[in-house]
Amino acid sequence: MAASPSPSDRAAEALGRTALQDAEGTRRVDLDVTGMTCASCVGRVERKLGKIEGVEASVNLPLERATVTVPAGVSDQDLLDAVAKAGYTAAVRPDPRARPARRDRHDDGGTGHAADHAGHSDHRGHEATGAEHGEHEGHEDHMAHGPSADVLRPRLIVAAILTVPLVLISMVPALQFPHWGWVALAMSAPVALWCAWPFHSAAFRAARHGSSTMDSLVSVGVLVAWTYSAVELVLEPGMTAHVGGTMAEMMHHSLYFETAAVITTFLLLGRWLEARAKREAGRALRSLLDLGAAQATVLPHWDAQTPDASASVAAVSGDFSGVEAASTSDKSPQTHDDGGADALTERVIPAEELEPGDVVVIRPGEKVPTDAVVLEGTSAVDASLLTGESVPVEVGPGDEITGATVNTSGRLIARATRTGADTTLAQMGQLVSDAQTGKARVARLADRISAVFVPIVLVLAVLTFVVWMLVTGGDVAPALRAGVAVLVIACPCALGLATPVGLLAGTGRASQLGILIGGPEVLEDTRTVDTIVLDKTGTVTEGRMALSDVHAFADDAALTEDRILALAAAVEAGSEHPIARAIVAGARERGLTVPRVADFASTAGGGVTGTVALPEAGPVRVAVGRGDLVGEPSPAQQAEFDAAEQAGATAVWVAVDGRVAGVLSVKDTVKPSSAAAIARLKELGLRPLLVTGDNAAVAAQVAAAVGIPAEDVVAGVRPEDKVDVVTRLQSEGRVVAMVGDGVNDAPALAAADMGIAMGSGTDVAREAAQITVMGDDLDQVVQALDLSRRTLGIIRMNLFWAFAYNVLGIPVAALGLLNPMIAGGAMAASSVLVVLNSLRLTRYAR
Repeated sequence: MAASPSPSDRAAEALGRTALQDAEGTRRVDLDVTGMTCASCVGRVERKLGKIEGVEASVNLPLERATVTVPAGVSDQDLLDAVAKAGYTAAVRPDPRARPARRDRHDDGGTGHAADHAGHSDHRGHEATGAEHGEHEGHEDHMAHGPSADVLRPRLIVAAILTVPLVLISMVPALQFPHWGWVALAMSAPVALWCAWPFHSAAFRAARHGSSTMDSLVSVGVLVAWTYSAVELVLEPGMTAHVGGTMAEMMHHSLYFETAAVITTFLLLGRWLEARAKREAGRALRSLLDLGAAQATVLPHWDAQTPDASASVAAVSGDFSGVEAASTSDKSPQTHDDGGADALTERVIPAEELEPGDVVVIRPGEKVPTDAVVLEGTSAVDASLLTGESVPVEVGPGDEITGATVNTSGRLIARATRTGADTTLAQMGQLVSDAQTGKARVARLADRISAVFVPIVLVLAVLTFVVWMLVTGGDVAPALRAGVAVLVIACPCALGLATPVGLLAGTGRASQLGILIGGPEVLEDTRTVDTIVLDKTGTVTEGRMALSDVHAFADDAALTEDRILALAAAVEAGSEHPIARAIVAGARERGLTVPRVADFASTAGGGVTGTVALPEAGPVRVAVGRGDLVGEPSPAQQAEFDAAEQAGATAVWVAVDGRVAGVLSVKDTVKPSSAAAIARLKELGLRPLLVTGDNAAVAAQVAAAVGIPAEDVVAGVRPEDKVDVVTRLQSEGRVVAMVGDGVNDAPALAAADMGIAMGSGTDVAREAAQITVMGDDLDQVVQALDLSRRTLGIIRMNLFWAFAYNVLGIPVAALGLLNPMIAGGAMAASSVLVVLNSLRLTRYAR
């Protein structure tokens, strides 16, 4: 049993991470990069940035974003200059923690409170609904690489209107008329020049920097076909003066206006469909960022003390009436004497302006504006938007609530604990964004190939043209068709989209299900995991234990069952462990008053200790747990303890001033979904093991209920023993995933090949894990593994077909078996199919 980290502890931890980052001399910079159109662009930007000593960069094509690790001494301008040298433009993304100056939102009577908040305005991050919402809007603009759908749409419409009659005139002899070639020239010019301008401009920028891209292939192909046709027509103006001939003859004429137009139209159509489909793939992240509340109602003059966790039991027991207690009046609202009714004046402000410590009121139907702790009121909070679980959670004074959840019934008054970029919602958005920006190891091969692919294709196209000229004795027409077909069919657009669009769809859908995947490399790790270690309490079982029995030993008549329970509840009130919550709740149900505790201490897996002041006996040292800190029990006491555990309960000792005073028994229940979830884990090829600090009898009962064999149960383990279990399995050659939710699980989560934390657990557990499920249901763990594997499968499928498309298409085109118009359509279709294949992930578990 361990104490839950307080907001101040979390802040110190964050400052520690920042200090470590500064000590290492590196920082992270996110860049928006514009002008990229294909995987070769990505490779070039990464290489240019990588030439700066100590800089590591990962560039995402659909998001048009570069994540750069920068050492000391390298400025943001150095990064921007490197991107510019690669032929692109870049801008540094705003730091989400940079805050605008806070407006004074108090009236004259609240100047003291305004002063209390002074100095905070420059040190908080944006709320997801404020600045981060604005960031989300920018994020949406980057869903399509190259020109946006709005830019492409008018060019596509013009191209389609002109291309259809152009193809009919060029390819159907019955529709031709004298000198139709000049009409074809006039109709194709806007298509080949203006409609195709996005390809030409990108190719020109790349050429200006001595490089080439996918657009270079398209631009060269279109311009060669159109320019060659125009020159031929100008040199021989009467070549289309006469009409007639068969379709076969028309297929071999030397005018290729329709080829240039069809290639342009197909590619514009492909780009436009890409942009729309990728916007759909990124919708999950945008909807996640939209969850936050836009406004918050603050009570600037609220002066009530936050309920102390150790005073959560309010009634007084006759057997324990002399013990110092916290009154329920501590939780009632207090107002300033000079403020009267106006002391509770409400102010509506943008949610991004909230600061830790602000008191907010949340009415039924309203969203919780930020992470907070309830001061007053009870209600049911719907967290389904974040966790995927439909059952509202009952909350009351002292309970934590998460920003973006919905208050369904009662009126709540709460104090903000985390705001801006520190909130759960903001961190979820950042995790999803980081996962989408990163790269799976399998994608590195595509990047290396794309870096040299375009120059090789340009050379192959020239060789194809030369060989055909030699074979046909100088016949330009077939040589030109083959060369242009090679240029068009080889565009590596699908290769560049294969990984990032799959990540967009997969991680986005995971976030909708309340699953946060730490990065693309995690997807690959899920394929290799063959063993999953499950912590029992809070993972397989409900984790909401109930007090089943209290046994007081007769050594001290003053230590009655009620007094032992009250003393135990006093020290357990500071712990986050389910057993601790059961003991405190049991004291409440018996109507006992819980005294205040001093010198509280927690030992992971051992227990808790503290000093409790008794009016009639002075301060006593109380210890509750299962470890050595409770002293040495007598044989009779040990027999009582063993009997409780053999009955299927979890027992803990209570010691007062170093002497064992009693035994408390609590029982947990198996979650209804656990058995089915473990069966699904087995279907995925995983071997589940149950690991718990509870006794063997309890562990065996739970294992039998969920279908885990007795030989795969490890009971009575301490936190360091959980690590030993993981390392032993690893030494046997197994790839291990660990699922846990408590502070005591963090070492094992970190030691495992993959850590999966339950979102209902502690921050420390989530920090140590690679996957976090925001709910407390084992079904989500199964979904996390299954969806991760499916996402990786989609990415691999995309890469395979993108490679196969180019490997098979180039030889066919070089042999003259592929018309350039068909090649253009096939190239556009390949990119769209890659995106549509990825979008299948957005339908997962619907």
